[in-house]
Amino acid sequence: MRRADTPAWLAAVGLLALAQPGLAVDSGDLTLDEAISRTLSDNPELVAFGYQIQAQRGRVTQSAIKPAPEIAVEVENLLGTGTYSGVSAPETTLSLGWVLERGKRRHYVEAARAGVSALDARAQIVRLDAVALTALLFLDNLEFQERFGMAREAIAMAEQTVATVNGRVAAGRAAAAERARAEATVAKARLVAEDMEHELSTARHRLAAQWAEAQPDFQRATGNWRQLPAAGSFASLLKRIEGSPEMARLLTQRRLREAELRLARIQARPDWLVSAGVRRLELADDYAFRVGITVPLMTRDRNRGLVAEAQANIGRVDAEQAATRVQIEAQLFALHEALKHSLHSAEILRDEVLPRLQEAADQTRKGYEAGRYGYFELQQLQSELLSTRAELVAAAVNARRQVIEVERLTGAALPAATH
Repeated sequence: MRRADTPAWLAAVGLLALAQPGLAVDSGDLTLDEAISRTLSDNPELVAFGYQIQAQRGRVTQSAIKPAPEIAVEVENLLGTGTYSGVSAPETTLSLGWVLERGKRRHYVEAARAGVSALDARAQIVRLDAVALTALLFLDNLEFQERFGMAREAIAMAEQTVATVNGRVAAGRAAAAERARAEATVAKARLVAEDMEHELSTARHRLAAQWAEAQPDFQRATGNWRQLPAAGSFASLLKRIEGSPEMARLLTQRRLREAELRLARIQARPDWLVSAGVRRLELADDYAFRVGITVPLMTRDRNRGLVAEAQANIGRVDAEQAATRVQIEAQLFALHEALKHSLHSAEILRDEVLPRLQEAADQTRKGYEAGRYGYFELQQLQSELLSTRAELVAAAVNARRQVIEVERLTGAALPAATH
């Protein structure tokens, strides 16, 4: 099946920073480019929509076919009385007739082609949505991979703490209750890791479903979620609204409605039927030529209902354009604000909060081993460190999600990350 060309930016869709050029990729690894390529090739919704476009192109072909000429044979003065008794004096006419459409065929073709353009514009949105969803699901895989890795680190950290507590209990510097609490923390950490493993498996299956695979054939999504995107200015986003895929779809819809209006008006003009032939006169043993034209009698407002409907459809598309423009602007504003907040949160957590918490956790562990801190202080610092790392992952991934939504609305990539 032939597919329309896909804009080059779709290969990025807000995730340029996820690419890791120069790194070797294992056979079980999946890159974003591979995921997008497989989606564009095998996504069930895109395949089905491709057949819909093919069907409309068939209508274009059909609309260009003119009515076939008609051949007619007419026998008169047959089986009468007197001179016209029997078959001795019939008049036989052989004629060829055809319809004069008076310029209608061109408008049929224009309306059908406008339908193809409208479907192509809709197909662009469907492709964009499919690619954006693939990118979001790819991000889910990256996030759960990171969270699963953090959960395993939490297990290792808790097991190390158990070993430290055991040493203190054996030396008589800590109560046995501390060992029980430390062991309980290990068990809870293992439960969290198990939950993350299930979430990761589900995320893989959801991503593979984008290209109609029931079982994922990859083990790991590869990308760099840590590099934060750039927000850009809201004014620059507003300039992209008119060129957005949704506005382009409405523009092609208006052209389709205009073509339908022209067709409704031209259809008010009746078709003429022209015929020409030859007549055989048996009694005179002569031939004669015959020509004729049939013109329907009708009023001028024969198609006024269809014309009114087409005019109303144009007005409806214009109203939708105005409403859609406002909706897109509101959505872009909300996404831009959320993006700025996510970026600010990620930067603060990465540059200010985590380094200090890591330092505090290291000092507290050393202090616990030396007997200057109790188990409660150590566990509290470790828990806060792990939860803050999870917050950083969530903020960075949310920023990527918001970039994807911005680009899905505008149909253009945001500036590359500057940090």
